[in-house]
Amino acid sequence: MSADRSGKLGWMDLLWLLFLGGLALLPPVRETHKQLILLAIGILQLLEGRLVEQLPKRGQSYAVLLKILLAMLLISHTGELSINSSYYPIFYLPVVTAAVYFDPWLTLAWTSIASAAYCSYLLPALQEYELASGAEAELALRILFFFLAAMVVNRFAMENNRQTRRYQMLAEQLARTNRELEQVQAEARRSERLAALGQLSAGLAHEIRNPLGIIKGSAEMLNQRLRTSEPLAAELGGYISSEVNRLSALVSRFLDFARPLRIETRACSVASIMERVLRAVAATWSGPKIRIDRQFERELPHAAVDENLCEQVFVNLIQNAYDAMNEGGGRLRISIALSARGERSGIEVRVADSGPGIPAELREQIFNPFFTTKRGGVGLGLSIVSKIVDEHRGSIELLDGQSVGEESGACFVIFLPLAEQIVASEAETASRV
Repeated sequence: MSADRSGKLGWMDLLWLLFLGGLALLPPVRETHKQLILLAIGILQLLEGRLVEQLPKRGQSYAVLLKILLAMLLISHTGELSINSSYYPIFYLPVVTAAVYFDPWLTLAWTSIASAAYCSYLLPALQEYELASGAEAELALRILFFFLAAMVVNRFAMENNRQTRRYQMLAEQLARTNRELEQVQAEARRSERLAALGQLSAGLAHEIRNPLGIIKGSAEMLNQRLRTSEPLAAELGGYISSEVNRLSALVSRFLDFARPLRIETRACSVASIMERVLRAVAATWSGPKIRIDRQFERELPHAAVDENLCEQVFVNLIQNAYDAMNEGGGRLRISIALSARGERSGIEVRVADSGPGIPAELREQIFNPFFTTKRGGVGLGLSIVSKIVDEHRGSIELLDGQSVGEESGACFVIFLPLAEQIVASEAETASRV
């Protein structure tokens, strides 16, 4: 029933104009008022879509009301007695329009108003004439056909609207499923890379650790023997020993990343672990002031986590956020709330900082091993964090700070299943075995 919003005439609009032109060529042809009213109906029909678009709350009602008024004017100028005008079917126009726009009850109400408007011409006719035999039945027949047409069109319109909403819901569900599938595929690819690289790192670290031990022992022996006779050689031996210690620490981190995690989960309060981490990181921070905003839901259920590993995850994320705001301070927002991922319920932890953020082209790589944006960084911190979260059957993702209400910065979102969900999952796995 609406006009094309692009401003161009469509084929339906041309049909409207053609049919109205046909009415204009039928008697009474020389009735100027009739032609003007038909022209007004055509203009209203073409501009109806814009009227509804500009006035979304009242435009539909205005369109129906204007069509009732124009229908009344038309039959008043197309017959000696308006109630007998052959143009009375013009009232189908507001009736059908109401049936398309409104629910059944409002459609009945507008049809009643249109019928009353048509019947209003019966009163002046009765002042001059008497009703002929069967006139009451003819009038009732016309009114009933108004209601019949309204209900048929309304049923079709309501069914069409239901189908449209159903398709929209299916499209939204499909889009959401596609996003979840892409995320799962990305996590699977990341897990595969981590597993392959972990095996490589483990073998390489074991091969490196033995020569490092020999180098360190030799450097310490040279340092002890040459400490008095050759001060320069002793100093160089000290450098060798300290660098070997640094390499040994790095190899230990590789091994921590490569070896399988031994997780001992129990029901823990995620908020309590986060509070402990925030105090510990703040106590060792010597940079500019960082303001912390806490948004913790009350009476949160416990999550099934390894307390020490969960604390390690939070320490890495909080420390990274502090380092990102090292230049001039900033705000760190921590939120903990009950959430869901599909059919799983859990605790969602958001760590959002006001730092410079992470470029979009690097977000896909941020959890990869040996990838870092820090000077002198190794690039294993977030990889280990991701591995720990995966072992907890949770998920972690990086969001743009602006997408969560921050002016800048990065936002890490961690999801940890509830304790009873882990127990149910393990029981189901055991029953399958």
